[in-house]
Amino acid sequence: MTVHTEIRTTKRRPNLVQALTIGACLQILCIALPLLDVWLIGSIEQHVQNAYPEWGPDNVNLDRNAIAGYLVIVGVLGLAGWLGALWSAKKDVAVRAVVTTLFVVGTCVLLFDVGYAGEHYDPIVPLWLGVTLLVIPLLPGITAVMAAWVLPPTERADRHD
Repeated sequence: MTVHTEIRTTKRRPNLVQALTIGACLQILCIALPLLDVWLIGSIEQHVQNAYPEWGPDNVNLDRNAIAGYLVIVGVLGLAGWLGALWSAKKDVAVRAVVTTLFVVGTCVLLFDVGYAGEHYDPIVPLWLGVTLLVIPLLPGITAVMAAWVLPPTERADRHD
C-alpha cells in the first residue's frame, strides 16, 4: 500500500485573488474621485448650483460636501467589501457566497447612486461621476464572480478521477 502525499505550493484561486486585488486598488481610485472633484474639478458644485440657482455659496458648499462625503463613505464601505472578499478567498471561506453577495449589493448601491433623484436634482450625483464610480469596479467585480464560480484546476482534476 502506498500513501500519496501532495504538497500544494500554489494559491488555490489565483485568478480570484488577482481580480479582488485589482478591484481593491481601483476602489481606492473611486474613493479619491469625489475628493478630486471637490478640490480640482468642481462638477459636484456646479451640479448643485444648477439644481438650486437661488442658493448662496455657503449652502452650495454644504450640499457639495454632503454629496462628496456620501460618495467617499460608500467608497470606503466598498473597499471594506473588496478586502473582506479577498480575505474570504485567501482563507477559502464561503468564497462563492461572499463574492457573489458583495457583487450584487455593491452593484445595487452604485446603480442607486447613478439613478436616485431628489427635489430639484435629476440625479443627486452628477451623471459622469455616478457612471464612472459604477463602471470602474464593475469589470474586476464580474471577473471575481466568474473566478469564484469556476473550480480551481486541482479540484477539476480531482473530480474526474
